[in-house]
Amino acid sequence: MSESLNPGEHRTVLLRGGEVHSPADPFATAMVVERGHIAWVGEEGAADAFAAGVDEVVDLEGALVTPAFVDAHVHTTATGFALTGLDLSAAASLAEAAELIRAHAAARPGDRILIGHGWDASRWPERRAPRRDELDGLTGGRPLYLTRIDVHSAVVTTALLDLVPGVRDLDGFRDGEPLTGDAHHAVRAAAFAAVSPEQRTGAQRAARAHAASLGIGTLHECGGPQISSEDDFTGLLDLARSEPGPRIVGYWADLDVERARALGALGAAGDLFADGSLGSHTACLHEPYADSAGLMGSAHLDATTVATHVVACTEAGLQAGFHAIGDAAVTAVTDGVRAAAEKLGLARIRAARHRVEHAEMLTPETIAAFAEFGLTASVQPAFDALWGGEEGMYAERLGAERARTLNPYAALLRAGVPLAFGSDSPVTPLDPWGTVRAAAFHRTPEHRVSVRAAFTAHTRGGWRATGRDDAGTLVPGAPADYAVWRTGDLVVQAPDDRVARWSTDPRSGTPGLPDLSPGVDLPVCLRTVVHGQTVFVRPNE
Repeated sequence: MSESLNPGEHRTVLLRGGEVHSPADPFATAMVVERGHIAWVGEEGAADAFAAGVDEVVDLEGALVTPAFVDAHVHTTATGFALTGLDLSAAASLAEAAELIRAHAAARPGDRILIGHGWDASRWPERRAPRRDELDGLTGGRPLYLTRIDVHSAVVTTALLDLVPGVRDLDGFRDGEPLTGDAHHAVRAAAFAAVSPEQRTGAQRAARAHAASLGIGTLHECGGPQISSEDDFTGLLDLARSEPGPRIVGYWADLDVERARALGALGAAGDLFADGSLGSHTACLHEPYADSAGLMGSAHLDATTVATHVVACTEAGLQAGFHAIGDAAVTAVTDGVRAAAEKLGLARIRAARHRVEHAEMLTPETIAAFAEFGLTASVQPAFDALWGGEEGMYAERLGAERARTLNPYAALLRAGVPLAFGSDSPVTPLDPWGTVRAAAFHRTPEHRVSVRAAFTAHTRGGWRATGRDDAGTLVPGAPADYAVWRTGDLVVQAPDDRVARWSTDPRSGTPGLPDLSPGVDLPVCLRTVVHGQTVFVRPNE
């Protein structure tokens, strides 16, 4: 397959000889792109009429063309640091993690601060996080900031604590334990302030390039004063405007609505914390954790604060959004949105398309509230793949019965709740087809959705979550955001609830998708195009 597009120009291109996933024509094998938009989709016999009038003809050689994926929840700079720096997500033990830390520190003697991510003591035989004295020895006394896989707690060296006066008096500081809450946020701010602008930009470029290589055309950046910095956020938006790559949609998690607008955010939303995470015991629950008697997590926002924020965002024409994982936090959010609707009217609230990130512990009542208020559930199916199941972290934290209620995607879809899929990278990796597979083969069978529904949530759903209904599908007039894939036979699931049943019968009239059954190789991205501009080409293709 050959094509030579200058990323800085829009050319008219005919793609033919493949499979084009389009609701406009389930048998489409060709597509024309013009001025950054889809101009035509159809079958091979009609493609000849376009061949003479285009700048380029691309022979797909049987490849599949789909809309580019949208990852609806990403921390771009942190993702870049995980890609280019110290990543402990694969460490199988505390001892293995220690060796990785030691080697990373030795390889970077000139770095004034070391940053790493991904440790998960719940999966280690030692069942504990690294101690500060151990980290001091591994790093030669240099500052080190090392986040747990959920990014809601961190372990650090003494040298980093010394950069934050008064940190030992902040909420979330318990000597000898991972930092949470205000102490964690203060240390994180100091850590990222010590990173040079060049390091930060390099991490952002690495993250965008990696996303493009996976067929991701858009990233929803979830920044905020407790997560990153204003310079990080605006620098990323500037980078996306000035260099080819996946587009960035920015969300700034701040109760100061005008500040979010001034920074160029689409919403004062994203990781505006109503609570923390299950892994760190900080998700806010109605009933105590099963593995920590009496502990019920941390509530950061009450319903009154949520209502005030939703009203302010709605009146300002911005999206509101909240990070809510525990059932008590989700209830606080839905109660607050209800109060805002009583003040402004249901129609205005629904039209604003406010969001809830993660939304893991839902009840029939809160699912109904999401549907009533038009709240988008911005969710991460890989969380279930990583932590679900009878022996997983969810069951350890909550007990098996409560754990089985988590991430009920099928119930959300049945209720008419809009879904947008993401990774929360670097919490779980950028992996769009893996994300679709995780939703279709959820560890709790009653929560599974079809591959088609999951694929829609990870493409068109991400666009709808930003307020746009004209994108995320390959139909005439839509933005030319697409990816080209090498994959096996395309299949269509049987139209019933048995999501493991498949059909390859073209008479179904439904565009096929790759077989994502567990154990089957996932599609390989050959090319990614954003607004008609090529942003990734797999080498030697």
